[in-house]
Amino acid sequence: MPLVSRKGILAIAAVIDVAINARGRPVSAKALAARHKLPPRHLEPVLQALVREGILKGIRGPHGGYEIAREQSRITVDEILRAASRAEEAEDPPLPPSSIVSEVVQPALIEAERTFSAALGKINVEDMAKRAAPAK
Repeated sequence: MPLVSRKGILAIAAVIDVAINARGRPVSAKALAARHKLPPRHLEPVLQALVREGILKGIRGPHGGYEIAREQSRITVDEILRAASRAEEAEDPPLPPSSIVSEVVQPALIEAERTFSAALGKINVEDMAKRAAPAK
């Protein structure tokens, strides 16, 4: 069972890609999608969620695309995953009312998520981009 959703992994990869490829010019959604072998429409909701959260900055126009919105060292994987999960939550139906879900399952998972989130909060885009640069 994966701890991070497919959209979450793609969101992290997109931010790292923008960090290493936006050399003074925005990275287009089309270029991002091509490098990750995805249709552009598949990546667009994730990119928009990252813009709404202030992780990426969207640039409009014929030479538009995406840039990192602030210092890479101040953007954590936890933030990226939270933005991606908000994009996913919009698509998910609400959970049915259940005392087991609300009193047992959710509290246990919330505690586990806090621990996982704290670990992800220690990983930033700058460090990941440095690791990715030689792998390009």
